Amino acid sequence: MIELEGVPELIDPVMVAAFEGWNDAGDAASTAVAHLDREWKGEVFAALDAEDYYDFQVNRPTVWLDNGTRKITWPTTRLSVVRVGGDKPRDLVLVRGIEPSMRWRSFCNEILGFAHELGVEMVVILGALLGDTPHTRPVPVSGVTSDPDLARTMDLEETRYEGPTGIVGILQEACTHAGVPAVSLWAAVPHYVSQPPNPKATLALLNRLEDLIDLRIPLGELPEDARAWQLGVDQLASEDSEVAEYVQTLEEARDTAELPEASGEAIAREFERYLRRRDGGPGQGPGQGGPGVATEGGDTSYLRDTGGGRTRPPKPEQPGPEAPPEAQDAPDAPDAPDAPEAQDAPEPSSEDRDDDE
Repeated sequence: MIELEGVPELIDPVMVAAFEGWNDAGDAASTAVAHLDREWKGEVFAALDAEDYYDFQVNRPTVWLDNGTRKITWPTTRLSVVRVGGDKPRDLVLVRGIEPSMRWRSFCNEILGFAHELGVEMVVILGALLGDTPHTRPVPVSGVTSDPDLARTMDLEETRYEGPTGIVGILQEACTHAGVPAVSLWAAVPHYVSQPPNPKATLALLNRLEDLIDLRIPLGELPEDARAWQLGVDQLASEDSEVAEYVQTLEEARDTAELPEASGEAIAREFERYLRRRDGGPGQGPGQGGPGVATEGGDTSYLRDTGGGRTRPPKPEQPGPEAPPEAQDAPDAPDAPDAPEAQDAPEPSSEDRDDDE
């Protein structure tokens, strides 16, 4: 039984969820939800029982000192609520946790129980995958759903993926079967700079979330962090001719694929988006708005292998259920950094990765 004492009646609530692990390349998705929680001072009202869903040998608890007293923090999933003011106030229910180790159906049912009790109108799940996309271009973010009507009304892709999936795909399907509108937003993270953090991908997810739920999100220092990230990667790439050549190849492939987007309709959409941010809106923080809010520049990552020899970074596995087209069929990568391979990639299982290696 779910008890929600102390939680006020919510206004047009939307649930936004992200999970660390397989669905969270560069920690981009979980960082985005953490940003919302921090900027709007979310209040935790529930936490799932860690004993039910986590293998503590995989996700270990941590011990810390509080005024000399030892305490333990258990890996789990927590729910918080934030109230966004403005002309059109609304509430967000934030779900932030770790991909569960077991009992996924029960896990999703518990999340959906909270959504039902709180009157959630839509669930938005954030994810990030490793893709063959250059760090110098805007981060591709795809919005997908299993609901054909929702795909049509919200200009989203209807997912056609078949294959292994993560908790993002399972939760989206659980929402669909429960009759709850659900959307997944996926950011493609360059696989040759996959180490977290990736503020550029986090910023791209938040920008797309803004457009989806028509809510201005205070971005704080994220745009500046994203620019610094990209400058750092640019500098490291310039020191390695093979990496620079590979990035150029990805740029050419990306630019060629996007040529049809340079249409009057696409330009009009971007101009409307600029005007909305310039004028501000609900949830707009001080100093936000204007063209700077939509900035997607920035990155900091590590392109070199600090060990003796260098190895070619692994080409990402077949992209996940909501993978954007940019994550597929790019050229082989040159020598580059130690990337945590499929640690953050959304689709293949750990057994699949072992077999592939």
